[in-house]
Amino acid sequence: MVSQSTTPDVPVAGVAERGRPGAGERVREAAARSWRPVALLLACLVAWWAITAAKLIKAYLVPSPAKTLQVMADKAGYLWHHTWITTYETLLGFVIATIVGVLAAVLMVYSPAVERTLYPVLLFAQVIPKVAIAPLLVVWLGFGLAPKVVVAVLIAFFPVVISMVTGLKAVDPEMIQLSATMGAGPLQTFAKIRFPASLPHLFSGLKVAVTLAVTGAVVGEFVGANEGLGYVIQQANGNLDTPMLFAGLLVMSLIGVVLFVLVEFAEKLLLPWHASRRGTAVTTTY
Repeated sequence: MVSQSTTPDVPVAGVAERGRPGAGERVREAAARSWRPVALLLACLVAWWAITAAKLIKAYLVPSPAKTLQVMADKAGYLWHHTWITTYETLLGFVIATIVGVLAAVLMVYSPAVERTLYPVLLFAQVIPKVAIAPLLVVWLGFGLAPKVVVAVLIAFFPVVISMVTGLKAVDPEMIQLSATMGAGPLQTFAKIRFPASLPHLFSGLKVAVTLAVTGAVVGEFVGANEGLGYVIQQANGNLDTPMLFAGLLVMSLIGVVLFVLVEFAEKLLLPWHASRRGTAVTTTY
């Protein structure tokens, strides 16, 4: 029987390991990260209230925060219905853009011919204002769900494919050579090395794409819709109902913020191994 002796880890000179933070430390870190944007939002809210209270701007141009919140409370059911429509369009467009963008990026990385063919088309499609083609989509696809989702896909697709291409190309070539030396095939190399290494870049693109998808869905609703936050904003604008218009804008912004936070939370769950997400880090003390 062979006895195994345990040897304590010997610390390396000049290198210190930072332990995993406790719950209290994580709360303090979260507060330290969030107090500045919270303070900025509060400052903007106070400035908004001060301007309207001093009547520096006519009430029919900029309503007070209290009036806007009152409208949101009185029309909560109405706003909730249209918020759900816009959220559904946004999520559907975002998921489609993610799937198509990842597949297109993989094809572009593994096939130089596809990359040379597809890249100019992507750039050409990106520079076209989506507001300009939204009316065409309504003519072609009608006033239903399809044109809003297509606009959301078109806007959210570009950051997904670009970030994924960047991530797949950023893999260390020595890792690819090592996997080939060890007998790994292209599919194994992709699943074990390329795809995991590209995820940090992909999530950077997804956080941009999910906010753009909200804009795309609302742009589609501006052009032709009978429900959704874009419809609410259009109707409020036509009726000079600025409190409802501001309420629609606030809810639309809230959707984007919530979806961004959800994608960031998913990144923390799926990428605990990434350097920016590890609770334990190695720092030099030289």
